[in-house]
Amino acid sequence: MRTTYDSATVRLYHLSDSEEGGAATTLFYGPLSEAVHIAQQQPEEIQDGLFIATDNDVVAWLDLRGD
Repeated sequence: MRTTYDSATVRLYHLSDSEEGGAATTLFYGPLSEAVHIAQQQPEEIQDGLFIATDNDVVAWLDLRGD
């Protein structure tokens, strides 16, 4: 993810698995620092499908989390 400062505006969304192709549900739109906090609070099964999008990149939450 190229934009890395705490106040960067991002979209935190969940991409669900579905036989019909899935759906993206926005959980939060705002500062990266707050998006990270919200993502950390989600259950593990939700975290598996979380993504953070900036104005120039998208990264899977699990890749950003770095476990």
